[in-house]
Amino acid sequence: MVNLETADNALKTVYLGVVANQLNVAANPLLTKIKRSSKDVWGKEVRKLAPIGLNGGVGAGTETGQLPGANGNNYAQFVAELKNLYGKIEISDKAIRSSASNIGAFVNLLQDEMEGLVKASTFNLGRMLYGDGTGKLATCSGYADGYISCDKVNNLVEGMTIDIFGTSLPVINRARITHVDRPNKRFAINGTISSVPNGSIVYVQNSKNCEITGLGAIFSDSEYLYGLKRADHKWLSPYSSATETEISDVLIQSAIDFLDENADSKINFISCSANVRRAYQSYLAAYRSNVDVMTLEGGFKAISYNGIPLVTDRFVDSDTMYLLNTNDFVLHELCDWKWLEGESGHVLKQSPNYAVYTATLVKYAELICDKPNGQAKISGIKGTVTNPFHITVECTNSTASSGSDDTGA
Repeated sequence: MVNLETADNALKTVYLGVVANQLNVAANPLLTKIKRSSKDVWGKEVRKLAPIGLNGGVGAGTETGQLPGANGNNYAQFVAELKNLYGKIEISDKAIRSSASNIGAFVNLLQDEMEGLVKASTFNLGRMLYGDGTGKLATCSGYADGYISCDKVNNLVEGMTIDIFGTSLPVINRARITHVDRPNKRFAINGTISSVPNGSIVYVQNSKNCEITGLGAIFSDSEYLYGLKRADHKWLSPYSSATETEISDVLIQSAIDFLDENADSKINFISCSANVRRAYQSYLAAYRSNVDVMTLEGGFKAISYNGIPLVTDRFVDSDTMYLLNTNDFVLHELCDWKWLEGESGHVLKQSPNYAVYTATLVKYAELICDKPNGQAKISGIKGTVTNPFHITVECTNSTASSGSDDTGA
């Protein structure tokens, strides 16, 4: 006999472990490379000592001379508030009662709800990793023919519930995206609206300034990072190149070498947009190089750059590549994914004045990079690569002559 108690127990004992594993391992290729830890979590905050440079207690001297001074490590304290990550499902009382005598229907009911929750949570976790912590999805540039135009749509998907803010006040609250016109960079929402001010910002519902500190914050020009002022701590500024250029092995290796020589950072993960990956594949094909493929944890596929996985991610800007040492990143968490329980210990709770029951998945966490200057970002990468083996033909007095470069093509 299926009842509310059965559903509650199933969510706690059957589905929680599966969902937590999917969100921790299979959500995003970058997330699988980041350590998780409950260390350095104090109350509602992460307080962490980040080492700066080398230990100063090393030196050489004479046989009878004074020993080196014991100058230990230098540290800076990061302080960041744990972010509250939520996922919510809803089951009607009617649905539960209609499947009371059919265990198969009940299992399908829960399975569908959980799959939807995992899909939405996976999307938003991946997006947050590359975000700046503000929750910004896009900037609006106008409204016409039922569509809101914006600067980019890679963070938008049908079904998302969003808020749109003007200068400081919300213009639209809890609207749901009904269609994303990706070629024209615009989207439609439910309900009737007359206009959307240019420059308005799109956020996930209730998420403004509440998301984890992703790569966007590390590579931003913000005055502070993890509670420290960048102007007083130059090592908080990562390597960044924004020159418009074509992709090449030399371009990638230059960034890797710079980090190795100047920050003692060993790059072990490269992430880029699909546009940049296609340009890199075109570059390899032009130089007749083999494309080696790797399989990462979670089943993700990646191109190998000298043994370093190069993955594509929809949340990376179209002209951008990140080169990261993921050993410098830690997802600090108060606990793993848990169901929000009431006083009675129940997961499913009735919504006041409605014949529906809701269950909320929660995690309190924050992403910290111990060495921001050990990471790199290359932007301005062109989407196409010029073929280095091109042939030019010139005609003079009806006589054709051909020439080529010195590559031996």
